[in-house]
Amino acid sequence: MEAAVPSRVALSAASRLPNRHAVAGDRSFVYKGRCQSLAIPMALSAAAPGKGGVLDRPVEKTTPGRQSEFDVKKSRKMSPPYRVILHNDNYNRREYVVQVLMKVIPGMTVDNAVNIMQEAHVNGLSVVIVCSQSEAEEHCTSLRGNGLRSSIEPASGGC
Repeated sequence: MEAAVPSRVALSAASRLPNRHAVAGDRSFVYKGRCQSLAIPMALSAAAPGKGGVLDRPVEKTTPGRQSEFDVKKSRKMSPPYRVILHNDNYNRREYVVQVLMKVIPGMTVDNAVNIMQEAHVNGLSVVIVCSQSEAEEHCTSLRGNGLRSSIEPASGGC
Protein backbone atom coordinates (compact mmCIF):
# COMPACT_ATOMS: atom_id res chain seq x y z
CA MET A 1 0.00 0.00 0.00
CA GLU A 2 2.92 2.29 0.52
CA ALA A 3 3.85 2.13 -3.17
CA ALA A 4 0.35 3.15 -4.23
CA VAL A 5 0.32 6.43 -2.28
CA PRO A 6 3.25 8.74 -3.07
CA SER A 7 2.92 10.67 0.19
CA ARG A 8 3.42 7.48 2.19
CA VAL A 9 6.53 6.64 0.18
CA ALA A 10 7.98 10.01 1.12
CA LEU A 11 7.05 9.47 4.77
CA SER A 12 8.56 6.02 4.87
CA ALA A 13 11.78 7.37 3.33
CA ALA A 14 11.80 10.18 5.89
CA SER A 15 11.53 7.66 8.71
CA ARG A 16 15.02 6.42 7.84
CA LEU A 17 16.53 9.82 8.69
CA PRO A 18 18.38 10.20 11.99
CA ASN A 19 16.54 11.79 14.90
CA ARG A 20 18.16 15.15 14.18
CA HIS A 21 16.17 17.37 11.78
CA ALA A 22 17.70 19.42 8.98
CA VAL A 23 17.67 23.15 9.59
CA ALA A 24 17.99 25.67 6.76
CA GLY A 25 21.64 26.63 6.34
CA ASP A 26 22.90 23.88 8.67
CA ARG A 27 25.95 22.61 6.84
CA SER A 28 26.85 20.08 9.52
CA PHE A 29 23.75 18.01 8.75
CA VAL A 30 24.76 15.00 6.69
CA TYR A 31 22.25 12.54 5.33
CA LYS A 32 23.99 9.30 4.49
CA GLY A 33 21.13 7.62 2.65
CA ARG A 34 20.20 7.98 -1.01
CA CYS A 35 18.61 11.29 -1.92
CA GLN A 36 15.92 11.05 -4.57
CA SER A 37 16.11 14.73 -5.51
CA LEU A 38 19.36 16.66 -5.66
CA ALA A 39 17.46 19.92 -5.35
CA ILE A 40 16.49 19.35 -1.71
CA PRO A 41 19.99 19.59 -0.17
CA MET A 42 20.74 22.59 -2.37
CA ALA A 43 17.56 24.34 -1.27
CA LEU A 44 18.35 23.69 2.38
CA SER A 45 21.87 25.13 2.13
CA ALA A 46 20.81 28.19 0.11
CA ALA A 47 17.71 29.08 2.12
CA ALA A 48 19.37 30.69 5.15
CA PRO A 49 19.99 34.42 4.82
CA GLY A 50 23.55 35.51 5.57
CA LYS A 51 24.91 31.98 5.29
CA GLY A 52 26.25 32.22 1.75
CA GLY A 53 22.90 31.79 0.02
CA VAL A 54 22.24 32.51 -3.62
CA LEU A 55 20.83 35.99 -3.03
CA ASP A 56 23.60 37.29 -0.79
CA ARG A 57 25.75 40.01 -2.32
CA PRO A 58 29.50 39.47 -2.26
CA VAL A 59 31.22 41.54 0.38
CA GLU A 60 34.28 43.41 -0.87
CA LYS A 61 36.96 43.06 1.73
CA THR A 62 39.60 45.74 1.67
CA THR A 63 42.87 45.25 3.44
CA PRO A 64 44.52 48.38 4.81
CA GLY A 65 47.64 49.26 2.84
CA ARG A 66 46.59 47.34 -0.26
CA GLN A 67 45.20 48.83 -3.44
CA SER A 68 42.42 47.33 -5.49
CA GLU A 69 43.16 46.09 -9.00
CA PHE A 70 41.35 49.12 -10.45
CA ASP A 71 43.55 51.53 -8.48
CA VAL A 72 46.72 49.77 -9.63
CA LYS A 73 45.68 49.97 -13.28
CA LYS A 74 44.74 53.62 -12.86
CA SER A 75 48.11 54.47 -11.26
CA ARG A 76 49.94 52.73 -14.13
CA LYS A 77 48.09 54.88 -16.64
CA MET A 78 48.70 58.05 -14.66
CA SER A 79 52.44 57.51 -14.04
CA PRO A 80 54.69 59.26 -16.58
CA PRO A 81 56.33 56.98 -19.14
CA TYR A 82 60.06 56.26 -19.06
CA ARG A 83 62.39 54.98 -21.79
CA VAL A 84 64.80 52.12 -21.21
CA ILE A 85 67.86 52.86 -23.33
CA LEU A 86 70.44 50.29 -24.45
CA HIS A 87 73.95 51.64 -25.00
CA ASN A 88 76.49 50.15 -27.40
CA ASP A 89 79.56 48.49 -25.94
CA ASN A 90 82.58 46.74 -27.42
CA TYR A 91 82.46 43.79 -25.02
CA ASN A 92 79.27 41.80 -25.69
CA ARG A 93 78.62 39.85 -28.86
CA ARG A 94 75.52 40.78 -30.85
CA GLU A 95 73.93 37.36 -30.39
CA TYR A 96 74.30 37.65 -26.61
CA VAL A 97 72.65 41.08 -26.60
CA VAL A 98 69.67 39.68 -28.55
CA GLN A 99 69.37 36.76 -26.09
CA VAL A 100 69.45 39.05 -23.06
CA LEU A 101 66.83 41.41 -24.54
CA MET A 102 64.50 38.49 -25.20
CA LYS A 103 65.05 37.11 -21.69
CA VAL A 104 64.64 40.40 -19.79
CA ILE A 105 61.90 42.24 -21.72
CA PRO A 106 58.51 40.47 -21.69
CA GLY A 107 57.04 39.93 -25.14
CA MET A 108 60.30 40.77 -26.95
CA THR A 109 60.53 38.98 -30.30
CA VAL A 110 63.72 37.98 -32.11
CA ASP A 111 63.10 40.54 -34.85
CA ASN A 112 62.58 43.41 -32.39
CA ALA A 113 65.62 42.38 -30.36
CA VAL A 114 67.80 42.26 -33.48
CA ASN A 115 66.56 45.70 -34.59
CA ILE A 116 67.21 47.21 -31.15
CA MET A 117 70.68 45.65 -31.00
CA GLN A 118 71.54 46.86 -34.51
CA GLU A 119 70.33 50.40 -33.79
CA ALA A 120 72.42 50.53 -30.61
CA HIS A 121 75.44 49.20 -32.53
CA VAL A 122 75.14 51.74 -35.34
CA ASN A 123 73.87 54.84 -33.46
CA GLY A 124 75.40 54.23 -30.04
CA LEU A 125 72.06 53.79 -28.25
CA SER A 126 68.57 52.49 -28.81
CA VAL A 127 65.21 52.68 -27.02
CA VAL A 128 64.32 49.21 -25.76
CA ILE A 129 60.89 49.83 -24.22
CA VAL A 130 58.70 52.67 -22.91
CA CYS A 131 56.95 51.85 -19.62
CA SER A 132 56.31 53.11 -16.09
CA GLN A 133 59.23 54.28 -13.96
CA SER A 134 59.24 51.25 -11.66
CA GLU A 135 59.16 48.82 -14.60
CA ALA A 136 61.87 50.82 -16.40
CA GLU A 137 64.12 50.66 -13.35
CA GLU A 138 63.52 46.92 -13.08
CA HIS A 139 64.35 46.32 -16.77
CA CYS A 140 67.43 48.52 -16.58
CA THR A 141 68.70 46.66 -13.51
CA SER A 142 68.10 43.31 -15.22
CA LEU A 143 69.96 44.42 -18.36
CA ARG A 144 72.88 45.65 -16.26
CA GLY A 145 72.86 42.42 -14.28
CA ASN A 146 73.42 40.56 -17.56
CA GLY A 147 76.38 42.75 -18.49
CA LEU A 148 74.67 45.24 -20.83
CA ARG A 149 74.97 49.02 -20.51
CA SER A 150 71.57 50.64 -20.09
CA SER A 151 69.87 53.69 -18.60
CA ILE A 152 66.41 55.20 -18.21
CA GLU A 153 65.04 58.65 -18.94
CA PRO A 154 61.59 60.27 -18.95
CA ALA A 155 59.87 59.68 -22.27
CA SER A 156 58.18 63.09 -22.32
CA GLY A 157 61.37 65.16 -22.66
CA GLY A 158 63.34 65.44 -25.90
CA CYS A 159 61.04 63.52 -28.23
